[in-house]
Amino acid sequence: MPRGLDARQLAERSVPPSTLSLLGLLRHLGEVERDWRNWISQGEPEGRIYGPPGSEFDIERPDDAQVSQALVVLHREQQATDLLLEAFEDLGQRVGREQVVVRELMVHRIEEYARHGGHADLLRECLDGRVGQ
Repeated sequence: MPRGLDARQLAERSVPPSTLSLLGLLRHLGEVERDWRNWISQGEPEGRIYGPPGSEFDIERPDDAQVSQALVVLHREQQATDLLLEAFEDLGQRVGREQVVVRELMVHRIEEYARHGGHADLLRECLDGRVGQ
């Protein structure tokens, strides 16, 4: 759990009626990791983790267990994506049912984390004044 914040603070929304929260971002990143694997896999796509698109930001109960679960899911999904990406030697190769170029997915992944890292900085500043951490 991020230092100095409790589950209620992690689930707090940025600017009502926005549903953006730090906990929602953690859950969202778990979902997109799974999506990316589905793009580059040949088999049956894995289902969504938290329900229909956008529902990862619907925090029903801001408690420590939900935060822990989101972190476990995110780490599991990141590791699974990393393992799959490591299997591709040619980064220019088109793969999976979406015929995604491996390099483009890797760049998109970096962009997604950078964008949401910025969101997280702003949310954290609103919660307790910490900046650039």
